[in-house]
Amino acid sequence: MKDTPQPTKRRRYDAAFRAEALRLASESRSTQAAARALNIDPKRIYKWQKEVLTPVAAARGAELDPATAAELRQLRALARRQAQELEILKKAIIIFSQTETP
Repeated sequence: MKDTPQPTKRRRYDAAFRAEALRLASESRSTQAAARALNIDPKRIYKWQKEVLTPVAAARGAELDPATAAELRQLRALARRQAQELEILKKAIIIFSQTETP
């Protein structure tokens, strides 16, 4: 019988390491350099950067630091208010465009 090779274990990165990697990548302006410094694949950092920008990552609020989570809540509230204001302005434009001026 052949000996089956043991599967390689994947390295797991905690939220603190990810945050540090993203900070390093943003400060150095080179994801490649940050990946080399941390001895990880640059594709992994790109993936983490993409996750930060998607709503799925925001739903996992436990992984976000408190300051980032608070800022995210504020920005979402601002976006909701601005969307409401935009709807009101759209309705006002429709109303005023339908009225005839003598």
